[in-house]
Amino acid sequence: MRRPFIAGNWKMNLAARDAVRLAQEIRERIGSVPDRDVAVCPTFVSVSAVAAALEDSPIGVGGQDCSQWDDGAYTGDISASILRSASAKFVILGHSERRHVMGETDEVVRAKMGKAREAGLKPILCVGETLEERKSGNTLAVVERQLRKGLEGLTSEDLAETTVAYEPVWAIGTGEVATPEQAQEVHAAIRGWLKDLGGPVGEDIRIQYGGSVKPDNVGGLAAMPDIDGALVGGAALKADSFSAIVGFGTA
Repeated sequence: MRRPFIAGNWKMNLAARDAVRLAQEIRERIGSVPDRDVAVCPTFVSVSAVAAALEDSPIGVGGQDCSQWDDGAYTGDISASILRSASAKFVILGHSERRHVMGETDEVVRAKMGKAREAGLKPILCVGETLEERKSGNTLAVVERQLRKGLEGLTSEDLAETTVAYEPVWAIGTGEVATPEQAQEVHAAIRGWLKDLGGPVGEDIRIQYGGSVKPDNVGGLAAMPDIDGALVGGAALKADSFSAIVGFGTA
């Protein structure tokens, strides 16, 4: 049985003191969550402070990206090893904003996945189609390409430490959300590809849904057999909404 995994992506928001305050509020609201995993991903400059605020809590801390290169002369980047030294355990890679705003290719995402695993970080690999790709009937082809390229060359041990997040680009920050049935269709396809790539371990890899997740829709999404939690954006910036998402199905 796969444990649900809910991660908050704070994106480029919150000064360090505000990030710590939010982390403390989330910690107070969530308390113990023995049947699911929770993480928050602040900006790079807040990772250490947020990790300190969440020390000895069940809430993990991750980064929002890492470099495809090792430490060195890459101004503005942050290596996976530096991120890990700041107490990060997870890292989001291949987010649509990195792919479509920053121009990251599948090859760049694949390189980052390798560096993350070398540093001992657990990656959250994001995949998803644009509205145009969905309308043209290319959803599964796009997602399969991103998934296979992102996981290329990883060992079974690496795959076991990886989470996949299906985020339809047209649903991120738009207020639109895939129906549970639409999301499940893609998640089921991802599950099949993961089994093809990793054998039995493919059944155990968690697949999150991301894209305008809120307290009032997370339950329907999480009820689907291949949806194992959520990668939460805007709703993760408020302790009450994020804690409600984390607590789905427990009331």
